[in-house]
Amino acid sequence: MPGHARHYPSFLSYPCRVPFEVTLSAWFSAAHQLRLEDGALEPLHGHNWRVRLVVARDDGGLDAIGTVHDFHDLQRRLDAVLKGFHNTHLNELPAFGGGKLNPTTENVAFHIATSLRLPAGLEVTTVEVWETPDCSATWRK
Repeated sequence: MPGHARHYPSFLSYPCRVPFEVTLSAWFSAAHQLRLEDGALEPLHGHNWRVRLVVARDDGGLDAIGTVHDFHDLQRRLDAVLKGFHNTHLNELPAFGGGKLNPTTENVAFHIATSLRLPAGLEVTTVEVWETPDCSATWRK
């Protein structure tokens, strides 16, 4: 109704710390070569990687309009991180080059989680990365 403020209930009294989360997905295509335990590199190969990002407010609630955060803003932020991955050889990126991080699915998830810049009051709770439809790794806070 025009002129009437909408009031949202306070969810801070819920028994769990983070009762609300939002989830976004994205894709990128990239190649990699894992460094094996003996130091050798496996053959260069590529994947169509899928990423699932889960974000929550650090107070566990919702904002003034009843959302965790705007989906479009979160998608832009995730896309900004993944843009540097798309159509690349992951081993050649600064995060993975020079022996820093082995470009495993686990380390790709870690890099996404720690590279994503969110507004104050939001936190990444989960990043799940699939390198194939049947194989994924998950980073959790």
